[in-house]
Amino acid sequence: MSDLPQFHDAIAAATETFRSLSSLEAQMVNAADLIEQCLRAGNKLLVCGNGGSAADAAHFATELVVRFAKDRRAYPAICLAGDGGLLTAAGNDYGFDEIFARQVAAVGVPGDMLICLTTSGKSRNVERALEEAKAHKLKTIAFLGRDGGSTIGMADVELLVRSNSTARIQESHQLLLHVLCETIESRLV
Repeated sequence: MSDLPQFHDAIAAATETFRSLSSLEAQMVNAADLIEQCLRAGNKLLVCGNGGSAADAAHFATELVVRFAKDRRAYPAICLAGDGGLLTAAGNDYGFDEIFARQVAAVGVPGDMLICLTTSGKSRNVERALEEAKAHKLKTIAFLGRDGGSTIGMADVELLVRSNSTARIQESHQLLLHVLCETIESRLV
Protein backbone atom coordinates (compact mmCIF):
# COMPACT_ATOMS: atom_id res chain seq x y z
CA MET A 1 0.00 0.00 0.00
CA SER A 2 1.19 3.49 -0.86
CA ASP A 3 2.11 6.07 1.74
CA LEU A 4 0.57 8.68 -0.56
CA PRO A 5 -2.72 7.42 -1.97
CA GLN A 6 -3.53 10.99 -3.07
CA PHE A 7 -0.54 10.81 -5.43
CA HIS A 8 -1.95 7.86 -7.37
CA ASP A 9 -5.49 9.25 -7.22
CA ALA A 10 -4.26 12.56 -8.63
CA ILE A 11 -2.40 10.85 -11.47
CA ALA A 12 -5.48 8.79 -12.34
CA ALA A 13 -7.77 11.82 -12.24
CA ALA A 14 -5.36 13.97 -14.27
CA THR A 15 -4.98 11.23 -16.87
CA GLU A 16 -8.76 10.92 -17.21
CA THR A 17 -9.17 14.70 -17.53
CA PHE A 18 -6.33 14.99 -20.06
CA ARG A 19 -7.91 12.24 -22.18
CA SER A 20 -11.16 14.21 -22.27
CA LEU A 21 -9.33 17.15 -23.86
CA SER A 22 -9.25 15.40 -27.24
CA SER A 23 -12.87 16.55 -27.65
CA LEU A 24 -11.54 20.14 -27.80
CA GLU A 25 -9.49 19.67 -30.96
CA ALA A 26 -11.75 21.77 -33.21
CA GLN A 27 -11.80 24.60 -30.65
CA MET A 28 -8.00 24.40 -30.31
CA VAL A 29 -7.62 24.71 -34.09
CA ASN A 30 -9.91 27.77 -34.01
CA ALA A 31 -7.97 29.27 -31.09
CA ALA A 32 -4.62 28.73 -32.81
CA ASP A 33 -5.96 30.24 -36.04
CA LEU A 34 -7.27 33.34 -34.25
CA ILE A 35 -4.02 33.85 -32.33
CA GLU A 36 -1.98 33.42 -35.51
CA GLN A 37 -4.17 35.93 -37.39
CA CYS A 38 -3.88 38.41 -34.53
CA LEU A 39 -0.10 38.20 -34.34
CA ARG A 40 0.44 38.17 -38.11
CA ALA A 41 -1.61 41.38 -38.33
CA GLY A 42 0.73 43.07 -35.83
CA ASN A 43 -1.79 43.05 -33.00
CA LYS A 44 -1.37 41.93 -29.40
CA LEU A 45 -2.76 39.42 -26.93
CA LEU A 46 -4.22 40.50 -23.59
CA VAL A 47 -4.42 37.67 -21.07
CA CYS A 48 -6.20 37.57 -17.70
CA GLY A 49 -7.44 35.40 -14.86
CA ASN A 50 -7.67 35.32 -11.06
CA GLY A 51 -5.49 33.45 -8.56
CA GLY A 52 -3.96 30.36 -10.15
CA SER A 53 -5.46 31.42 -13.47
CA ALA A 54 -3.65 34.76 -13.15
CA ALA A 55 -0.41 32.83 -12.73
CA ASP A 56 -1.29 30.76 -15.81
CA ALA A 57 -2.06 33.97 -17.73
CA ALA A 58 1.34 35.39 -16.75
CA HIS A 59 3.04 32.13 -17.71
CA PHE A 60 1.38 32.11 -21.16
CA ALA A 61 2.26 35.75 -21.84
CA THR A 62 5.85 35.08 -20.78
CA GLU A 63 6.16 32.07 -23.10
CA LEU A 64 4.99 34.24 -26.00
CA VAL A 65 7.10 37.31 -25.27
CA VAL A 66 10.29 35.41 -24.43
CA ARG A 67 10.12 31.96 -26.01
CA PHE A 68 8.57 28.57 -25.52
CA ALA A 69 10.79 25.95 -27.18
CA LYS A 70 12.93 27.78 -29.71
CA ASP A 71 14.53 31.13 -30.34
CA ARG A 72 12.30 33.39 -32.42
CA ARG A 73 10.96 36.90 -32.48
CA ALA A 74 9.01 38.14 -29.47
CA TYR A 75 5.22 38.01 -29.77
CA PRO A 76 3.25 40.85 -28.13
CA ALA A 77 1.35 39.52 -25.11
CA ILE A 78 0.39 41.33 -21.91
CA CYS A 79 -0.83 39.75 -18.69
CA LEU A 80 -3.52 42.03 -17.25
CA ALA A 81 -3.03 40.58 -13.76
CA GLY A 82 0.61 41.60 -13.50
CA ASP A 83 0.59 45.19 -12.26
CA GLY A 84 -0.28 45.41 -8.55
CA GLY A 85 -0.55 49.19 -8.54
CA LEU A 86 -2.88 49.27 -11.50
CA LEU A 87 -5.03 46.42 -10.15
CA THR A 88 -5.42 47.98 -6.73
CA ALA A 89 -6.15 51.45 -8.14
CA ALA A 90 -8.81 50.08 -10.51
CA GLY A 91 -10.23 47.91 -7.74
CA ASN A 92 -10.32 50.81 -5.32
CA ASP A 93 -11.74 53.37 -7.73
CA TYR A 94 -14.05 51.22 -9.87
CA GLY A 95 -14.47 47.91 -8.02
CA PHE A 96 -12.85 44.51 -8.43
CA ASP A 97 -15.24 43.63 -11.27
CA GLU A 98 -13.58 46.29 -13.43
CA ILE A 99 -9.86 45.49 -12.95
CA PHE A 100 -9.47 43.77 -16.34
CA ALA A 101 -12.17 45.62 -18.29
CA ARG A 102 -10.53 48.95 -17.48
CA GLN A 103 -7.25 47.72 -18.99
CA VAL A 104 -8.96 46.30 -22.07
CA ALA A 105 -10.58 49.71 -22.58
CA ALA A 106 -7.21 51.43 -22.17
CA VAL A 107 -4.99 49.31 -24.43
CA GLY A 108 -7.26 47.07 -26.52
CA VAL A 109 -7.74 48.00 -30.16
CA PRO A 110 -9.68 46.26 -32.93
CA GLY A 111 -7.72 43.22 -34.07
CA ASP A 112 -6.22 42.53 -30.63
CA MET A 113 -7.29 39.43 -28.74
CA LEU A 114 -8.39 38.84 -25.15
CA ILE A 115 -7.64 35.44 -23.66
CA CYS A 116 -9.37 34.75 -20.33
CA LEU A 117 -8.96 31.92 -17.85
CA THR A 118 -11.54 31.02 -15.21
CA THR A 119 -11.86 27.61 -13.63
CA SER A 120 -15.35 28.34 -12.32
CA GLY A 121 -16.68 30.41 -15.19
CA LYS A 122 -18.17 32.72 -12.57
CA SER A 123 -15.55 35.46 -12.35
CA ARG A 124 -17.39 38.72 -12.83
CA ASN A 125 -14.18 40.59 -13.67
CA VAL A 126 -13.47 38.10 -16.48
CA GLU A 127 -17.03 38.51 -17.77
CA ARG A 128 -16.60 42.30 -17.74
CA ALA A 129 -13.31 41.97 -19.63
CA LEU A 130 -15.06 39.87 -22.28
CA GLU A 131 -17.85 42.45 -22.56
CA GLU A 132 -15.32 45.27 -22.92
CA ALA A 133 -13.36 43.27 -25.50
CA LYS A 134 -16.50 42.81 -27.61
CA ALA A 135 -17.24 46.54 -27.36
CA HIS A 136 -13.72 47.29 -28.65
CA LYS A 137 -13.91 44.64 -31.40
CA LEU A 138 -11.33 42.26 -29.95
CA LYS A 139 -11.54 38.53 -30.66
CA THR A 140 -11.84 36.42 -27.52
CA ILE A 141 -10.85 33.01 -26.21
CA ALA A 142 -12.09 31.71 -22.85
CA PHE A 143 -10.51 28.84 -20.94
CA LEU A 144 -13.30 27.57 -18.70
CA GLY A 145 -13.95 24.80 -16.20
CA ARG A 146 -16.83 22.89 -14.65
CA ASP A 147 -19.96 23.71 -16.74
CA GLY A 148 -18.60 27.08 -17.93
CA GLY A 149 -20.67 29.03 -15.41
CA SER A 150 -22.11 32.38 -16.40
CA THR A 151 -19.18 32.97 -18.79
CA ILE A 152 -20.29 30.23 -21.18
CA GLY A 153 -21.31 31.67 -24.54
CA MET A 154 -19.42 34.95 -24.13
CA ALA A 155 -16.22 34.21 -26.10
CA ASP A 156 -15.53 33.55 -29.77
CA VAL A 157 -13.76 30.32 -28.80
CA GLU A 158 -14.39 28.41 -25.58
CA LEU A 159 -12.11 25.71 -24.22
CA LEU A 160 -14.23 24.09 -21.54
CA VAL A 161 -12.58 21.52 -19.28
CA ARG A 162 -15.44 19.50 -17.83
CA SER A 163 -14.17 18.69 -14.36
CA ASN A 164 -15.21 19.64 -10.85
CA SER A 165 -11.62 19.74 -9.60
CA THR A 166 -9.93 23.13 -9.77
CA ALA A 167 -6.53 21.41 -9.80
CA ARG A 168 -7.42 19.20 -12.77
CA ILE A 169 -8.92 22.17 -14.63
CA GLN A 170 -5.79 24.28 -14.09
CA GLU A 171 -3.51 21.42 -15.16
CA SER A 172 -5.59 21.02 -18.30
CA HIS A 173 -5.56 24.74 -19.03
CA GLN A 174 -1.76 24.68 -18.72
CA LEU A 175 -1.51 21.80 -21.18
CA LEU A 176 -3.80 23.55 -23.66
CA LEU A 177 -1.82 26.79 -23.32
CA HIS A 178 1.43 24.90 -23.97
CA VAL A 179 -0.07 23.27 -27.06
CA LEU A 180 -1.04 26.73 -28.31
CA CYS A 181 2.51 27.98 -27.67
CA GLU A 182 3.95 25.06 -29.65
CA THR A 183 1.49 25.59 -32.47
CA ILE A 184 2.10 29.32 -32.71
CA GLU A 185 5.88 28.86 -32.67
CA SER A 186 5.63 26.30 -35.47
CA ARG A 187 3.40 28.58 -37.60
CA LEU A 188 5.14 31.93 -37.06
CA VAL A 189 8.81 31.97 -37.88
